[in-house]
Amino acid sequence: MDFGMPTLIELNKLEDCAVLCKELGLQFIELNMNLPQYQINRIDTDKFLKIAEKYGIYYTIHLDENLNVSDFNSDVANAYTKTVLETIELSKDLGVPVLNMHLSKGVYFTLPDRKVFLFSEYKEHYLKSIKSFINVCETALKDSSIKISIENTDGFKDFHIEALELFMKSPVFTLTFDIGHDYCIGQSDEKIILNYGEKLYHMHLHDANSNGKNHLTLGTGEIDLQKYLNLARNNNCRVVLETKTIDALKKSVDWLERNQSNA
Repeated sequence: MDFGMPTLIELNKLEDCAVLCKELGLQFIELNMNLPQYQINRIDTDKFLKIAEKYGIYYTIHLDENLNVSDFNSDVANAYTKTVLETIELSKDLGVPVLNMHLSKGVYFTLPDRKVFLFSEYKEHYLKSIKSFINVCETALKDSSIKISIENTDGFKDFHIEALELFMKSPVFTLTFDIGHDYCIGQSDEKIILNYGEKLYHMHLHDANSNGKNHLTLGTGEIDLQKYLNLARNNNCRVVLETKTIDALKKSVDWLERNQSNA
């Protein structure tokens, strides 16, 4: 089972991340495309490959969290889809095995008694856009082993659940289980994810507590981490230790080293 680290805000340069990754005995770095230095037009493929070879690591990619391939403005939706397709081609060059993505909630209207999500209200349009996105990704990945893995965030909405039924029928889409996000919403997404257990491909591991704090150092929260390490192992998942600071990452690796034998 491979363990990796996220790109950290404290380390602006890729090579600094790679130094830490090797020092901690981790296998990969998840490049976060929300950061300016990891935009497609700023990635020097040869340089990234040389750094990977120098430190004996590889990369996964976390797509922009703003990604919305279902936006009602077709120009906006097409721009996001184009970004994914360009990232797929970049991933082929870099040897990236998985792209992690969030499902957008879109815009909602706040009524006196409830929130109305426009993707739910206009679900036919939403699901049509999802089908189109799946089709173009399947075409782009038809000769590749790269997977696009959908991550849970703060609770799948009804339209997300219907979209997942479409995604999970595709050979190129899989699931990322973020256990901290799920814990903070009462673990309502876990059942949905495990319903597609054979599609579980990637995991974001961090601790959390009932006060809604997540991305905590392993062993400092309330999650049964051994349970999810076993789940990751049984599904042959890559695991990102998704803490947000160098100190928390180092302490999480230390916790993992002390507890892996018990998993």
